[in-house]
Amino acid sequence: MTRYRFLLIQAFQLPDGSPYLHRTTTGPREARLMNHDAVGHLLEDVEWELDPGPLAPYGDWPVESREEFCLVAAGRLPIVRRACESGKYNGIVLLGGGEPGFQESREIARAYNIPVTACAHSQMHVAAQLGNRFSVIDMAEIHNMYYRDLVLVHGFRDRCASIRNINFPLPRPGSEHVANIRQEKAAALRGERSPMLEAALVEAVAAIEEDGAEVITFGCSATFWMRPFLQKRLDEMGWEVPVLEGYSCALVLAKALVSLGLSASGLTYPGDRPRKWRRRKLI
Repeated sequence: MTRYRFLLIQAFQLPDGSPYLHRTTTGPREARLMNHDAVGHLLEDVEWELDPGPLAPYGDWPVESREEFCLVAAGRLPIVRRACESGKYNGIVLLGGGEPGFQESREIARAYNIPVTACAHSQMHVAAQLGNRFSVIDMAEIHNMYYRDLVLVHGFRDRCASIRNINFPLPRPGSEHVANIRQEKAAALRGERSPMLEAALVEAVAAIEEDGAEVITFGCSATFWMRPFLQKRLDEMGWEVPVLEGYSCALVLAKALVSLGLSASGLTYPGDRPRKWRRRKLI
């Protein structure tokens, strides 16, 4: 049996025929996993499956607001519970930069001693191993403020130098004119100019020079494709700064936790009938 048996769960799926699709939804799992070209080597020793995630209940556009994240988080939890009960997996990786349902998924999975990792949490922890402070390159104002909450929840207020907005939001009603993410990546792969990548470079340099960032991370998973391109551009400028993206960090952290035989603390995520309980919790 393979040492690592993971279920990768997308944050959401859009209904058939949606005009706002920003990733491939048909074909083999490798085609449906965004940026498989960048993370495939990390899956070579993993027996893995890809779940499309819950159908977006709010409409046919990608998640971006707090309300939308809350709705898809609720839809992702039954998928996590079924995965844990199946006995097929020893690790669960939540895809999507905003990691909807992450805390609740950890609570569910701890009872089965199955680690759950997610993109924001994993990036922040890896970034903290590499430098004193990190900055986040993100794609839209509303997502920036949601991501700010994640920084605070995960306890990285003093390690996060800034969240930098490149203002390339995902498509939704009323904003059909926004950039096509797949076309931006295709242009970069051809060696052509990508306005999205150029904006990320400007903000990454500003984060280094103005905010004191020593590591660069990304917010929305729709920005993760830029990691190797941005790393190369910064290297060429002489900036010896690591650039991270969430899928790789979440996969590597999941492997580490499986190897350690750990999932999460029962004091952080207690069951409904813990064997021991504490009278007082300090903040």
